[in-house]
Amino acid sequence: MPEIELTDRFKSAYAELPASIKKKVQKAIRLLANDPRHPSLQTKPIQGAKGIFEARADRAYRMTYERLPGDVLRIRVVGKHDEALKNP
Repeated sequence: MPEIELTDRFKSAYAELPASIKKKVQKAIRLLANDPRHPSLQTKPIQGAKGIFEARADRAYRMTYERLPGDVLRIRVVGKHDEALKNP
């Protein structure tokens, strides 16, 4: 099971989310930690951002992350789909 690392950027963006979305993001992080390929996350590489992936928190919100050596997933940012993917 991968270790999860949260960036300061993620923490700042997360703090601004509505409570209902925070719960969904927490669930998505748990799923990511247990199985990065879980179907509900719909993970996929981000085009033009080598080594960075997106994961779905819900229909409108996405998280971006990268895989680091030592089985670590660094979650980079969370936000509405277009905002999160604009600067992953």
